[in-house]
Amino acid sequence: MLAVVDAGDMDLTGIFVPMITPFDSSGAVACSVLGNLARDLLDAGASGLVALGTTGEPSSLTERERAGVVEVLARVCQQRSAPLIADHPSAVAALSLVPPFVRPGPEGVVAHFTALARTSPVPLIVYHVPARTGQSLDAATLRRIGALDRVAGIKYATGALDADVVALLADPPPGFAVLSGDDTFLSPLLALGAAGGILASAHVATDRFVALSDAWRAGDVVTARTLTHELTPLSAALFAEPNPAVIKAVLHAQGRIPTPAVRLPLLPASQTALRDALAAGLVSAPS
Repeated sequence: MLAVVDAGDMDLTGIFVPMITPFDSSGAVACSVLGNLARDLLDAGASGLVALGTTGEPSSLTERERAGVVEVLARVCQQRSAPLIADHPSAVAALSLVPPFVRPGPEGVVAHFTALARTSPVPLIVYHVPARTGQSLDAATLRRIGALDRVAGIKYATGALDADVVALLADPPPGFAVLSGDDTFLSPLLALGAAGGILASAHVATDRFVALSDAWRAGDVVTARTLTHELTPLSAALFAEPNPAVIKAVLHAQGRIPTPAVRLPLLPASQTALRDALAAGLVSAPS
């Protein structure tokens, strides 16, 4: 029987990285590279890791590959005493998408998460991304979901700094963490009181994204603004083409993963997108 984790005991502050899945030259999952990359990100200050989010291309992986990815990340997180967000016994929470496509309405979404929370062995982090689910939720509905037992937070990714997240951050349910899920909106959400972010961009310049989060938490507005002006163009460039193609291209150019490969239906990043991302990040490929 799995141990039950209390949502109230969780700390979801800081930068969490939704991990890519690196592939080797044969097209197989490069598990050892994944482990090394995960260690590097945690050593650079990331608060924790997310396994098999959209950035990890889970729909293109076999069941065996998915299990292998989660095992690698669980082992690294255990070694570093860092939280893992995943559907796994050693995870501290599971990321759970608002029901996609069917658009059940606010009452249906609340009922859905009420039922999930009753049976989940770990607390839930709601993933709210209307561009993928086809359904927006207002602040009142989000507060109802956030007040449920064993719902620990939300990955907020509506593609805008909208009135609903402003209202939610003004009066969040106790113990409910709002995490930015849109990389370019990280800084304004932190300024408004968000706990942190689940940030694919933090594969690159991890330490600077961590410093940005720390600066807002410390009230160091000057540092926070400076880092915002540096990092927002980087995030925009990394998402110029479908995620995680550009991130993988940059990591490969830096010598951190063996290939920039993605699996269909994704296509590799263009050379233009790679050049723009390297320039935006003020980083360069090894000579």
